Amino acid sequence: MDCELAQQKIALFAYGELPDDQCPALEGHLATCQRCQEEFAAVQALQQAMAFAPAQEPSANLLAQARLRLEEALDTMPRTSWLMRVQQSMFRGVSMLGRAPVAASALLVLGLGAGSWGGFQYAARSHRPPVAELAGAVEGAGKIANVNSIVREPNSENVVVHFNRLVPETAQGSLDDPRIRELLVLGTQSQVNPGVAQNSVNLLARECEAGHQCADGPIRKALLVALRYDKNSGVRLNALNGLKPYVAEDMGVRDGVLEALLDDPDATVRSRAIELLHPVEADSRVREVLHTVASEDDNPHIRTVSQEVLDQSPHIQ
Repeated sequence: MDCELAQQKIALFAYGELPDDQCPALEGHLATCQRCQEEFAAVQALQQAMAFAPAQEPSANLLAQARLRLEEALDTMPRTSWLMRVQQSMFRGVSMLGRAPVAASALLVLGLGAGSWGGFQYAARSHRPPVAELAGAVEGAGKIANVNSIVREPNSENVVVHFNRLVPETAQGSLDDPRIRELLVLGTQSQVNPGVAQNSVNLLARECEAGHQCADGPIRKALLVALRYDKNSGVRLNALNGLKPYVAEDMGVRDGVLEALLDDPDATVRSRAIELLHPVEADSRVREVLHTVASEDDNPHIRTVSQEVLDQSPHIQ
């Protein structure tokens, strides 16, 4: 056994998955090859380290999505007919005839013929739909996510199958509807579709800026997250505008606006942050940030605007 083949089998050997008939050859190679001994030792060390790591159970949502993707992939695979399977079986049998004795060849031909005929008769009688079609034939809307349990009734052919579905739904209503607002807050957290997150932030910000009911914490928190982390400067600006009514009363919102003034890479967002801080310029933290920006910021416009705000209120100098 050469080193390349041995290293392909080392992991299986370490985990006890290597067939018994291949173990002696690998053990003999490991006894004489230092390089493969080191490889085997590294695999064992990794195995021991992994044994101490806590096992993480996948979430139900992850399992459901994985099953759906697997079903979709299987559905897209071309289905081979019974005739194609018979042809493949015959070809494999013919390739073996050259290596088999005459008697074995005769038995092989008879066995292939009988098996092919039996498979054809079975396929003609059963006509059973594939698993994916059975799942789709179950009454109800939505794809089947997973099967929870299967119980067979005693002395009967009946079974009870409990399963879950992934069913897409649609909600329609006013922006003042609590359910719509809850969905919009969830939409701001979308990692799959950035457009959904942006639209959700923009709608919530406009509602808050217009003075509608936005006093609840989740909406403000969603706008603050968008202000801090969204990559789109337009979305950050809309989030900032939505937080305007709460700068005076909510210290968390005020801190978020100060962070935007100091750290946001877009000059328009930072200029807007200065405007929002103007009513609370008496706050010592606001004064400190404005002094820092007016004296140290790289953007001349931002320095000028900050200094103007400070000059308008001499008593806070």
